[in-house]
Amino acid sequence: MTRRRKIVLLATIACAGLALGAARARDVPKVATGFVAGILCSETFVSGLDPRRTFTETNDAMPGTGLISWAMEYRVDRVRKDVTVTLFGLGRSHAVYREGLGCTLAHGEPLAEVIPPPDDRQPALLPEIAGPAIVPPQSPELAAALDRAFAEPVQPPYRRTRAIVVMKAGRVIAERYADGIGPETPLLGFSMTKSVISALTGVLVRQGKLKLDGSAPVAAWKHADDPRHAISVDQLLRHTAGLALGSSLQASLGSAFEPVNRMKFVEDDMAAYAASMPLATAPGAAWNYHDGNTILLSHLIRNAAGGHPAAAALHFARRELFVPLGMRHVTLQLDASGTIEGSSEMLASARDWARFGQLYLNDGVAGGQRILPEGWVSYSSSPTPKAWVGIGAGFWTNQGDSFGAKFRIAHGWPRDAFFAKGTIGQYTIVIPSERLVIVRMGRSPNWPPEADGVFDLVRDVVAATREKGKMAGAD
Repeated sequence: MTRRRKIVLLATIACAGLALGAARARDVPKVATGFVAGILCSETFVSGLDPRRTFTETNDAMPGTGLISWAMEYRVDRVRKDVTVTLFGLGRSHAVYREGLGCTLAHGEPLAEVIPPPDDRQPALLPEIAGPAIVPPQSPELAAALDRAFAEPVQPPYRRTRAIVVMKAGRVIAERYADGIGPETPLLGFSMTKSVISALTGVLVRQGKLKLDGSAPVAAWKHADDPRHAISVDQLLRHTAGLALGSSLQASLGSAFEPVNRMKFVEDDMAAYAASMPLATAPGAAWNYHDGNTILLSHLIRNAAGGHPAAAALHFARRELFVPLGMRHVTLQLDASGTIEGSSEMLASARDWARFGQLYLNDGVAGGQRILPEGWVSYSSSPTPKAWVGIGAGFWTNQGDSFGAKFRIAHGWPRDAFFAKGTIGQYTIVIPSERLVIVRMGRSPNWPPEADGVFDLVRDVVAATREKGKMAGAD
């Protein structure tokens, strides 16, 4: 980059900072370095990937980050197991790995002491989905679908597919992985984590420890004269709570100015920060997708599961969800206060994400035992009014008449499909009418919508499995 371009870029950032306020402008370098430090740490020490690969692929997938990645430096210390990232010498972020807990951004204060749950290897309730070997595509049509999904365009935007798992009726019928990744590699799900938090909320609803309606039990809102007292768990799940945290809908350089990203990359206690924010709109009046809603749900899960020590929530998640489903390669990462960072910080193998999807295909039941409340799957995939992208209570959905639902259906998705979605190309897609679960992980730009190849993948897999089913029936 030329000196002139650098000067123009710095001037642009400065002007944007003046326009948005000095306090928010100060956060921008920390947001940028915090985002990169967290991902580098997670994918180096949990996933076991090359940090150079992670840095390049992540920056390439994020709109606008090429403008500043040249000024970003990172250091991976494999002895101390931490990552430090700096930008322009103005921002510095430090992510620390702890065994069994993954990575946490450290902001100078000691991290909350948390003892990870034991790996006791209890038998799963969900029947096994595959043997230890990678399952090759069970038909030429499926092989062609995976070939297409892994094929790279000649020029950007690149697809960078990392893993695909296709399950039909509870068994893997095709899977493929990029170099250095396999069936046991934990992969960062980003906002697919929100769907897991929705499931854990459902477990607590089944146990009678949380209620969807009425005031959410957030201590900062306990007084009846506080307008936030009206916020319900349902509204947090549906992103209609109305808190003034900005938006998390797009991951890009421009989103660094949103208050929600100060919460994620600057604050030690994310839930306390989210709970302190005023209302932008009356609870239930408008839809606004942001990570603060799910962070608050994570704190409610922590309290309902035992509060302190913070490990209680991790034990709860393992006992009530991961063990029954046979999800053995999962890491739920925490914020510095010890609360699960439930907006975007779960890593799991592609097969484990598929097991999670299978729970929803099975209407919340595993091995004959009900994990989620009766009707929870239908509730989770029911459309939220005014949510133009097509989203329910923890899952994106093709139900309803939203722009997003119509767009996906027009591109070949079945009407009854619903899915967990993470930024830059993470999907766990459930299609009840086809008895399918499709997991796709990668590093693809969010725009244009076709960049990650998922429209083609879903359409190809549905067609391939329908044909195979017809042939089997003819036999």
